[in-house]
Amino acid sequence: MSHELRASRHLLEISLPCRIILNKDLLTCSSQLTAQSYICCMKILMVCLGNICRSPLAEGILLDKAWKAGLKWSVESAGTNGYHTGEAPHPLSQKVARINGVDISKQRSRKFVAEDIDRFDKIYAMSDDVIDEMRRIARNKFDEKKVDLLLNELFPGQNVDVPDPWYGPEPGYHDVYKMINTACDVIIKKYTIYNIQYSTLNNKQQETSNQ
Repeated sequence: MSHELRASRHLLEISLPCRIILNKDLLTCSSQLTAQSYICCMKILMVCLGNICRSPLAEGILLDKAWKAGLKWSVESAGTNGYHTGEAPHPLSQKVARINGVDISKQRSRKFVAEDIDRFDKIYAMSDDVIDEMRRIARNKFDEKKVDLLLNELFPGQNVDVPDPWYGPEPGYHDVYKMINTACDVIIKKYTIYNIQYSTLNNKQQETSNQ
């Protein structure tokens, strides 16, 4: 096995969602997609407490960026408390999103359920208390490998929360938008790089097999 292929397999092991299966010299996944196709079709869930302030912004921002990057991701959001089920995002979340060219007005709040752990490849929580609630709801389904704090994409291992702007004035919503937006930029950049790497690797493998 080449050094390049070993390095790429290592990247998959530590960085991609756990549906990826490494099989000898091949990069495959449980749905029989190539690693490159899998990255292009990931399902991501954003979670906060009520699903009306932070996670709707995260859903809208990441979905917009993924679409612009040519990634056919499914991005959704949910809340752990269920107090606002069926409601539209907070008016100030809608406002700051709209100012930045993102429309989240059609989203509706729903509660996080244990089955979401199986349905999604990666789940980002807005804060540590949200992860605690997800763990309580999911119980034995909870998967540490799939769940992480969103801002760990910006500050790896520091477990920084996205503050809840619910009780504050409008400037807090703008601050939250900036945090989430920057974290989503990192996510898009990371997986776009992986996509390019695996595309290059697959092309080299095809060239070798054709020789």
